[in-house]
Amino acid sequence: MKFKVFVLVSVCLLVITGISCSNTSQKSRTPVSKIDILPKRQKLALGDTVHVEIKVNPKNGELAKAELYLDDNLLTTSENAEFNYPALVLNSLGKHQLKVIATKKDGVEGISYQSLEVVSNLTPELYTYEIVNTYPHNTDHFTQGLEVHENKFYESTGQNGKSGIYLFDLKSGDVLKTFNMEEKYFGEGITIVNDKIYQLTYKAQKGFVYDLNSFARVDSFTYATAEGWGLTHDGVFLIKTDGSEFLDFMNPDTYEVLRRQAVYDNNGPVRNLNELEYYEGYVYANIWQTNFAVKIDPQTGRIVAKIDFSGLMSVMYNPEKPIDVLNGIAFNKANGKMYVTGKLWPSLFEVKLLKQE
Repeated sequence: MKFKVFVLVSVCLLVITGISCSNTSQKSRTPVSKIDILPKRQKLALGDTVHVEIKVNPKNGELAKAELYLDDNLLTTSENAEFNYPALVLNSLGKHQLKVIATKKDGVEGISYQSLEVVSNLTPELYTYEIVNTYPHNTDHFTQGLEVHENKFYESTGQNGKSGIYLFDLKSGDVLKTFNMEEKYFGEGITIVNDKIYQLTYKAQKGFVYDLNSFARVDSFTYATAEGWGLTHDGVFLIKTDGSEFLDFMNPDTYEVLRRQAVYDNNGPVRNLNELEYYEGYVYANIWQTNFAVKIDPQTGRIVAKIDFSGLMSVMYNPEKPIDVLNGIAFNKANGKMYVTGKLWPSLFEVKLLKQE
């Protein structure tokens, strides 16, 4: 009797084990894809054409299809485990992602990624400067924005409790009109559009709009980036920076960000884009904590020129009155004159750019 029970139990265990093993062997596994970008280069440049090779390992079962995407845009679909995309043109700067979604006939899906970064295909031209005129500048002004509008000079300043917007006389430096911000706000860049002054704040994720003539605050808006830095406009869009390598193009009426453009030179991303100015189709930007400004093609994000303002701070050297960084760039569109200044600087300079040979 005991022998019969033992045999029965053994048979049951064998049946259960067999079913379990059978289920394990039949379980569908997630497919994995290998993505190769050819030719293999340390840097990929704008306009380059690359060859993308895909190899899908379905693990078990059969492949139904594989889809290749670039930044969530479908490039091609194949039913083959090995396929290629022979001529991918890299037409956008910055970091991108190739993605393969491989789907098996039983519906099991696997997603694989390959990152790539596209730098500028231009080596920026180099410029220096000469000082044409020197004007007084308020040494209490922690300059965050500089603007010339209809031959009038406007400035925005930062630091909590000292932030504001000013209309000032170029030759004397005298302040003609002021709006003082609430102490909780740290003012940042400004720009003037359709008789309105638009202003950013540093970390409040909030911007303000003022009537140009009265300086009365007429509107406010919010933005998603953690910080606000520089601001300008191209006649259609507000253009904003946040300390990164990006330019945000915003609708001046709805404040919606409609486009985000990465800014690169031939070496990589250029970050810390600070005070901005738009002039004759290009965006000029101070690079925070450097003596450089850059000239940017806003359509592609390529830096076409770098301007070395080294030496300006030594002109104003005074050990008893420390100054901060270069931050303030403006063009008088009526006559093409260019002006630069900085935080707590005693001077505002009219400069002429000189191309280095």
